[in-house]
Amino acid sequence: MKILMIEDNKSVCEMMSMFFEKENWDATYAYDGEEAIEKFKAAPNSWDMITLDLNLPKMDGMQVNAEIRKISKTVPIIILTARDSESDQVLGLEMGADDYVVKPFSPITLIARIKALHRRATIGGSTPNQDNTAEKFDVVTDHLKLSTTTREVFLDDKPLNNLTPKEFDLLKTLAQKPRQVFSREQLLQLVWDYEYYGDERTVDAHIKKIRQKIEKVGPQVIQTVWGVGYKFDDSEVK
Repeated sequence: MKILMIEDNKSVCEMMSMFFEKENWDATYAYDGEEAIEKFKAAPNSWDMITLDLNLPKMDGMQVNAEIRKISKTVPIIILTARDSESDQVLGLEMGADDYVVKPFSPITLIARIKALHRRATIGGSTPNQDNTAEKFDVVTDHLKLSTTTREVFLDDKPLNNLTPKEFDLLKTLAQKPRQVFSREQLLQLVWDYEYYGDERTVDAHIKKIRQKIEKVGPQVIQTVWGVGYKFDDSEVK
């Protein structure tokens, strides 16, 4: 795995470098926001994972996140934040980050988060079937088709583009069982692979982003079940 770690604290970078080496991962470090953008732009398709500190010199982490997302909608991003405000964490997710870890953190915890996110991003994401006529979709409903192999989603035959890895996995989880209501806690366990210690707003932030992207191409198929959670239902869509 090739990781871009954007972190101004060199002690943190030195600490994580030992763990990255143990995993045989190739890590590159950027110590301020401007350097991070330069390194990402130099090879935007070469990165498997980005860890991004929010408190950076020269350019704030939120700005860096926004600039990266202008270039790539799919590269996995984990925010590292020492900020106490939970609104910063939710804002980061709404701006396209896939996960966050609060400082101070255990290196083992960060490694586990990276592995979980990378696994979700790469499942079935290898070479698509060369025979287009034989292409199969894992999920097919009245209006939606989803392929884990190609990581493609179509709503009324229109491509639903630019889904982040977590957005794709969340939509797939809901669409696999149309009309079934999932609580936020269930979605955290199914999509994120670990407990989020009750921070259910993570789900809300991702649902909001998926809905915004759905509205650009077709009817809204994710419904809120007040007091419970969310469900996918396109049975009454015309």
